[in-house]
Order: sequence, then C-alpha cells, then structure tokens
Amino acid sequence: MKLTNCMLAFALVLACLIGCKSGRTSTSTAGNNDVPKNSNSTSSTTSTAPTPDIGGKYSVLGSNPGGTIYKGTLEVIKRGNVYQFRWNAGEQYDGVGVANGTIVAVAFASGANGKGCGVIDYTIQGDGTLDGKWGYWGVNEAGSERATRTSGSGLVGEYDATGKNPDGKEYKATLTVEPAVNLYRFLWSNNTEGLGIKRGDNIAVGIGGARCGFVTYEIQSDGTLDGIWGGYGTEKTGTEKATKQ
Repeated sequence: MKLTNCMLAFALVLACLIGCKSGRTSTSTAGNNDVPKNSNSTSSTTSTAPTPDIGGKYSVLGSNPGGTIYKGTLEVIKRGNVYQFRWNAGEQYDGVGVANGTIVAVAFASGANGKGCGVIDYTIQGDGTLDGKWGYWGVNEAGSERATRTSGSGLVGEYDATGKNPDGKEYKATLTVEPAVNLYRFLWSNNTEGLGIKRGDNIAVGIGGARCGFVTYEIQSDGTLDGIWGGYGTEKTGTEKATKQ
C-alpha cells in the first residue's frame, strides 16, 4: 500500500499513517505498548462470534487512496489471542490485528515494527452499544471494551466506556465519536484518539497517530480477506484483497 504524509497503509483501524510510501511489512511482535485506556474499575463484554483461522501466507492486490495499484505478499501470524500482520509490497509494513467474528481489524506502520500502533474493533449493537476487542503491537493478548451511548444518534455521540486491559485491570473512560467525512473520529478521555472505518454493524478503529494506518478486513467464505484501509490526514480510503497461497 502506499502512505502519504497525510496518510498510511493495512490492515487492523485504527487510524493513522506513515509517510509517502508503498508496500507492507515484515517482522515479529515484541515489547509492551501502552493500552488504550485508564485502569480504574468495571468490566466489559465483546462479540463472541466464531472466527475462522486466518493464519498463513497471502498474495495481496490493492489500491491506494489515490487510485494506484499495488501487489505484494502478506503473512498473518497468531500471537496469543491477537495476530501479527507482515506485508511486503515494495516496502515492508508490520501490524497488529484483532479478529471479531468475520471481521479482522488491523493497525500497522511502515518498517519492521509497529510499536505504538493499536486497534479496536467494535460490534454495534441494536441499542447503539459498542462491544469491542482491542490490541496493541507487541502485546500478545487482547483487551475488551463496552461503550454505552449517553447522547447522540447513530454512531455519533457520547459514551461511557468500561473495559479490561490485557493484564486483567479494569478501566473506565468517556468516549466521544465524531464524523470525519467518510470516517469517524474516536476521542477517549485519557487522551487516546483513533480513526474508524464502518462496515455494516462493525467499526474498526486505528490508534497511534499519524505513523499508524488501519485496515478492516471481512473474512470471505473462501478464506479471502477483503479489506478497506486508511489513515490520518485524509478521508480517502484504499482497498486490499488478500488471497491465501
């Protein structure tokens, strides 16, 4: 994929870019990164829909936000209950992904490590509640979050969020969701910020600032990953199709 100074490339969510590049990843996970929220008290729940096994090697074909086409390879490696994503598409990218039913949300950065990038994937419930699962690069366990809307309509509004960090500590935070043209901006009360891509009743949010890009993949019945990706600085998105080798 290609990232501009205004945006980045897969994917994750995330969101979040790299600087003027094209390609995707390589490398492994290591080191602890900050988790997205505070560590107060309360619990959370997440989607329990079964997820197909997505580990393996893929061939990728994608389009950058500007319309140019790229090709490359992707390796998906299971790390505890998150996934490491390593692309090579003329350039290397490395990211962390969480699977939530048939959706995989990924945050990534250029180079051999995605340190500082995180992603949260929410299922939007019928009453507007957001049930999420999140992860950070270098941390091999996922956290969870449940956000209950207190004002607003649709996805946009104010929420009370409760969650659990990978180490088991619970937290509380407030969350504001704002429209950002074709995307959504997520602002947590602990100074964490992300950008999200909505697909049906799911929204994948990339965290990590301008260095990180984000992707939302839908797992197809044949195992293909059908992705939409983006990053900070632009409302435009790219696409990516990853076919298992």
